Amino acid sequence: MNGDTRTKPVLLIADPDGAAVEDLATALEREGVAVTGAPDGAQGLLQAGALQPDVVLVSATLPVIDAVDFVRAVRVARTVPVLLGVGEGHAEQAVRALAAGAAACVARPYRVAELLPFIQAASPESRTVLSVGGVELDVQAYQVRVGGRTVHLPLREFELLQYLMRNADRTVTREQIMRHVWHAAATTSTNTIAVHVKRLRARLGDDEDRLIQTVRGVGYRLVTPGMSETIA
Repeated sequence: MNGDTRTKPVLLIADPDGAAVEDLATALEREGVAVTGAPDGAQGLLQAGALQPDVVLVSATLPVIDAVDFVRAVRVARTVPVLLGVGEGHAEQAVRALAAGAAACVARPYRVAELLPFIQAASPESRTVLSVGGVELDVQAYQVRVGGRTVHLPLREFELLQYLMRNADRTVTREQIMRHVWHAAATTSTNTIAVHVKRLRARLGDDEDRLIQTVRGVGYRLVTPGMSETIA
């Protein structure tokens, strides 16, 4: 399949549960996503090389070649984002897979609403690299680099950073963040936002809140170097 002639994004699912793969494929194809399944890690790697998918979804229970080795092999060969499907008891695999280069973990049973943002972002026409100061965010690969150093962010923090970067030097309200990042009503508790902002600052090394500033009583603003000003 030639990536230059694709009319829809391609998802490869490496998962031994054939029924779950078939159900997910049916649902995603209604959303305009081409889906191919592989029952084990060996066949999954072959398909990854042949299809050059836009996103790979791999089960933590993958046989023949385990999920962590699978993630590592795919990431060595390509920059395609790899998602790890996890359930109860898969915490150790999740940690190891993220260290090996997985973009994020998603829950099994799989949910279309959780997967679609990854797939849509990875569509070739949607490829975007955002850059503000020393922070670079690759929307397709779900990667963040700060001063050339890769920083691993949980999905919600990644989406929060992306929203702030797309609105750099503009104040966004807590209600806007809830709507665009959490897809929740404005009445949802905003303490959740404060917790995620605090964690995001720590991961980015923003110890003095110079990059992500708090606009008291309103929301937050991500500031481009040279544009900073005191916010009361």
